[in-house]
Amino acid sequence: MKATAEIQAIPIGAGVSVRREVQRAHELLQQSGLILETHASGTDVEGDLSQILHAVERVHAVLHAEGTVRLLTVVKLETRTDKVPTLAGKRL
Repeated sequence: MKATAEIQAIPIGAGVSVRREVQRAHELLQQSGLILETHASGTDVEGDLSQILHAVERVHAVLHAEGTVRLLTVVKLETRTDKVPTLAGKRL
């Protein structure tokens, strides 16, 4: 099933700056093979639903393994039955 999502990974308790953790999360999303569009508050993704969910799981697994103690991720997920959802189709 194809889907689009907005993913926002928020490291908590990592100090004043979380730039390294956020950059690492984005790098992991890039490695997922999903179509990505980054914006100020997160990353929009397009792809297979299972790939999107796996990418979020991988972000958590890797960041925790690299020392991030607490990670909150907000995911807005869209699937459709009338047509294939795409990021291009969402642009105004």
